[in-house]
Amino acid sequence: MTTVITWKILQLDCVPQVPEGADYVVTAHWQCNGVDGAYSGQTYGTCSFAVVQGESFTPYANLTQDQVLGWCWDNGVDKDANEANVEQQIQDQINPPVVSPPLPWEAE
Repeated sequence: MTTVITWKILQLDCVPQVPEGADYVVTAHWQCNGVDGAYSGQTYGTCSFAVVQGESFTPYANLTQDQVLGWCWDNGVDKDANEANVEQQIQDQINPPVVSPPLPWEAE
């Protein structure tokens, strides 16, 4: 099977009021999920943004998940590394790198 990777913004933390407008996003909580049949993996993190005066401002109600994810990837969240991490979690479930077979002296 092929791993299906999805990204999701779980929460946005905002400064209630700045000169640019209301609810200025300063932190995004994100999650990267992967599913391959019965196997799954995920990573979670946050990304902080500084309040930058004079920058273009998108009103909170007009934000899209894709826009906020783009901010995260542009501000240090390594998309490829997180997706590789999720893929490795799934591969480790399919082919465990460490196993615990029965003790040889207790085998029947």
